[in-house]
Amino acid sequence: MPQRREPTLADVAELAGVSLTTVSRVINNRGYLSEAAKERVSAAIAELNYRPNQAARVLHGMATRSIGVIVPTVALPFFGELAAQLEIALAEHGYRILVCNSQGRAEREREYLDLLVSHRVDGIISSAHNEDLADYGTVRMPLVMIDRDLFPAIPNIRCDNVRGGALATEHLLQRGARHPLLLTSRTGRRNGREAGYRSTLALADIEAQIVAVDFNTPEPERTQRINDELTSRLGGFDAVFATDDLTAAGVVEWARSAGLGVPEDLRVIGFDGTRAIRQAMPGLTTIRQPIAELSRRAVAELLAQIAAIHDGVELRALEIAPIELPVELVIGRTT
Repeated sequence: MPQRREPTLADVAELAGVSLTTVSRVINNRGYLSEAAKERVSAAIAELNYRPNQAARVLHGMATRSIGVIVPTVALPFFGELAAQLEIALAEHGYRILVCNSQGRAEREREYLDLLVSHRVDGIISSAHNEDLADYGTVRMPLVMIDRDLFPAIPNIRCDNVRGGALATEHLLQRGARHPLLLTSRTGRRNGREAGYRSTLALADIEAQIVAVDFNTPEPERTQRINDELTSRLGGFDAVFATDDLTAAGVVEWARSAGLGVPEDLRVIGFDGTRAIRQAMPGLTTIRQPIAELSRRAVAELLAQIAAIHDGVELRALEIAPIELPVELVIGRTT
């Protein structure tokens, strides 16, 4: 039995009884066509289950109607929900997404970036966490970052991390904490949540305590390192502000294993407010990010760049201030 092949443009034209040019015009919605011709071509496409060759479309300079999305991993609640919301927002405008999981590795992120550029997606949205990846500076297609400040000419959509860090710390102090500890993935000037934590404690004349365990540390090593750090400091802190909800949930489990009551002995607050964590641990106090709105704003910025290219406007010509969206304190039973 001969091997079945994918149907071609010529197959569609033959079945519909029209020219190749007519089929191409129907697919790309270009030029005048009679309704009868459109219906014949559409029926032939459906009968053959024909799919346009994206590589050929790229060679002819056509839009692929696809957007690349780079995240560390959709296995983490925030990035899984972010990818889902980006897909919803882009689908409303007729775009599909190609999700690339970098696994937190700079080399893999670089490979995915090269792959997306070579396949000429119409644009890229990146929320991966490798810092100082210079490769993005060479990308000349529509590009938007989510919570990642790489280059001043690339739009960066994020929540108000500094205010979120301050809200979390203020809440712990209001609940009676006097020695709150910050548990984060990376410490430094780019950590807005840390900045909010530090400034709030400085106003209260309280010394900051920070434990940083790298975001990209594989499990179960990351959890074990966090548990070891907390155990070694036992008695020196009475609250934990974890800069993501999954880590905060792990702190609650550690507290129970250490014989500490939450919130009686230890107050715990997280950050993100994803649907998955709210369902798994509805009592967790957290700072909620507006993930759906972050996604819509990122898509709006990307579509504006796509339109600008069509109008002949040069991208990256001006510096763009980060777009910050407000956060919300969600009080649960852990504080």
